[in-house]
Amino acid sequence: MEKEDIRIKKAFSNMDWNEVKTSDSWKIFKIMAEFVDGFEKLSKIGPCVSIFGSARTKPDNKYYKLAEEIAYLLTRSGFGVITGGGPGIMEAGNKGAKKGKGKSVGVNIELEFEQHPNKYIDNDKLITFDYFFVRKVMFMKYSQGFVVMPGGFGTFDELFEAITLIQTNKIAKFPIILVGKEYWSGLLDWIKNVMLKVEHNIKEEDLNLIKLVDTAKEAYDVIYDFYSEYNIKLNF
Repeated sequence: MEKEDIRIKKAFSNMDWNEVKTSDSWKIFKIMAEFVDGFEKLSKIGPCVSIFGSARTKPDNKYYKLAEEIAYLLTRSGFGVITGGGPGIMEAGNKGAKKGKGKSVGVNIELEFEQHPNKYIDNDKLITFDYFFVRKVMFMKYSQGFVVMPGGFGTFDELFEAITLIQTNKIAKFPIILVGKEYWSGLLDWIKNVMLKVEHNIKEEDLNLIKLVDTAKEAYDVIYDFYSEYNIKLNF
């Protein structure tokens, strides 16, 4: 046996597995508490659209300004806005909602870096989670649309979670809008040319789940047109 294999085996043999199981079991109660708190607060907010994007986007960035404008348009037409509650694009979404005198919701996550609640969230509409998966359930359940600005791995995670749940009929269909053709076109080209045409891992109609736009008005129009045809309803 290799020295590295022996070291790994020894490390596992020294663990108290009963203690691990007990610790995992008690986590269930904290997870349940986060779900209850989220359901209690978000069930009262009414129709909302979630705006996603990078926490690192600065206020002078064109996508920050776009997110702010989109949020403003949405709240002026009666939608609230949900963001991840932090800085960057999230701050821009909440800022635009505040400017439009609409509901400004922050579904925050505790992290060692980047994440702190922005000042544009309504005082009674800030929720902070420890668990990403609980937080994502809140986004999916209480959003009537996703506006996805340029972002990193977290943004991609939320985007593909929504696409997967709609594709598999686990939640009701709602608009998913990618904002910024310069940013997203390469990804969509790969999905079309490799995922679809070469590997046949999706169906052509799956591409219809996503809309690509460049302006705030285009993003707003996708949501407005969708709900002119379909009634708003909760997911799950």
